[in-house]
Amino acid sequence: MTDALLIIRNELKRIANPKLRESGQRYFKGSVKMYGTKTADVVKLAKDTFRTIKDKQKEELFTLIESLWKSGYMEESFIACEWTYSLRKQFVKEDFEIFEQWIDLYVTNWASCDTFCNHSVGALIEMYPTLFPRLRDWVRSNNMWLRRASAVSLIVPARKGKFLTEIFAIAEIFLMDHEDLVQKGYGWALKVASQTHQNEVFAFVMSHKSTMPRTALRYAIEKMPKNLKEQAMKK
Repeated sequence: MTDALLIIRNELKRIANPKLRESGQRYFKGSVKMYGTKTADVVKLAKDTFRTIKDKQKEELFTLIESLWKSGYMEESFIACEWTYSLRKQFVKEDFEIFEQWIDLYVTNWASCDTFCNHSVGALIEMYPTLFPRLRDWVRSNNMWLRRASAVSLIVPARKGKFLTEIFAIAEIFLMDHEDLVQKGYGWALKVASQTHQNEVFAFVMSHKSTMPRTALRYAIEKMPKNLKEQAMKK
């Protein structure tokens, strides 16, 4: 184990709070491993330790990041996400395969999925839009987290008004997906897109509301005016 990983794990154990761990595991229904720490403390630890290793080669840093993912601990996954995003200026198209593998092998909860995809995967897609067809392929995956990732990776670009057509393409495929977290994922993407493209998203919702699950529909219209919400929710 490298010095950086040893420092991280010793510090996470030191600041771990059993009550936070118990409440966190209840919140995630016992499906995650966690030390039990405050998010702000984890982010600070990630930033502090990254400063000590930032001059290493990117390949070596990716190896360290994967070691954090492999641990299975949520806090370590958050540090992995923070470190990866800190390397975004060095991203190349080929990193898509690595990111895809990390999601497929190591993501086990929506918090890790969204933290990684909103920022690092989203940044990669924004840098290389020609990767979108590969992102869209995740929609057909048997892995629920890859399916959710295909939508939530477009959240940050959507705030800038980007990828509207691509969000619609993903949402249309997901209309029949029965997983609640996938429905919330593409509903969230539609909601963010509606803040710069309200008319287009409203038209999409209205044309698909007979098949769109109510969970996704409610997410999609959350930021719209009351009169539009009422039209969308009317059966």
